[in-house]
Order: sequence, then structure tokens, then C-alpha cells
Amino acid sequence: MSEVGLNPIGHPLAAGYAPPLGLLAAGRVTPSWRPMRAEDLDAVVAVERRAYDHPWTHGIFQDCLTAGYCCWLSYQDAEVAGYGVMSVAVGEAHILNLCVHPQRQGQGLGRWMLGQLLALARRHHAETAFLEVRVSNQAALHLYRSLGFNEIGLRKNYYPAAGHGREDAMMLALELR
Repeated sequence: MSEVGLNPIGHPLAAGYAPPLGLLAAGRVTPSWRPMRAEDLDAVVAVERRAYDHPWTHGIFQDCLTAGYCCWLSYQDAEVAGYGVMSVAVGEAHILNLCVHPQRQGQGLGRWMLGQLLALARRHHAETAFLEVRVSNQAALHLYRSLGFNEIGLRKNYYPAAGHGREDAMMLALELR
């Protein structure tokens, strides 16, 4: 491919570049990262369904694109490896969805993508980033806390859970200044 994109901090990335993620974890490569497009949604939804018991729908992703949210994706070997969706307004960034393909987890991609989203939030003059995470998602909680996010509250019964139950969401925030 000859298309060239920019990551959120302005670094040029050749479309189709696919670094080995083992090198990502070692900090020796930059993953492919570009704005999500409508034609990506089928592949994004396929990853979403593999990663979550209660996935977002095609329509939710389409609504995020239509609303102008910051929707970015990472890919490797011409396949979606992960993506992030964030809204930014009035000095606040809300990370709505951060997902790594289950086969690519544990290799540093989630940390890298979150860093890219936070850099983008700063470029949009956000002062604080917010997100919710399932209280049972210990890997995500560890990641967010390691980057400086702090607990600011709890949303009771926020997420659907297995069967017909509900699960609480921990609300986290990070000052970006």
C-alpha cells in the first residue's frame, strides 16, 4: 500500500506496516495506527465479539464515527489488532472503548494504544481523561493504575454480566496537565 497516515502525535506510519508485537513489548517498534473508517467496522465488530461477552454493535461504532469521536485502530498482518474510541469536549476526554484482539493481548499493545489516545486527548486540550472499567477486569485495572489513573467512584450494576446479572464499573480519572 502507498497510503501514509499519522499517529496521534504526528509520527508518519506507512499503512500496512505490521511490527512483530514481541518487539512492541520490548519498546523497539511502533505499531500501525490510523483513524478508523466506516469500511473497518465489520472487522472491528468481529474483534469486539471475540473480546467481550457483551460487545458493542456495528451501529454503536457507526454512531461514534458519525458523531466525530476519536476512533483509531491498530492493525497487523492486514488485520485489526486493537482499537480505541474516545470523545473529547469541554476539557474532558472520555475513553469509551479500548480493545486488543484476544490473540494479541499481553504484548504491550493496549498500553501503547492508551498512550496514543491520551496524547490525542492532550492535543485536543483535554485536562482530564475519564473511563469506566469492570471491577473484575484486573488486567485493565492494573494497566490504568500503572499509568496514573485514580479511582473516583463506582457505578453500581453498570455492565451486563454473565446470565442475567450486572457488574459494577469502577470510574477512573487521570489529570493530563
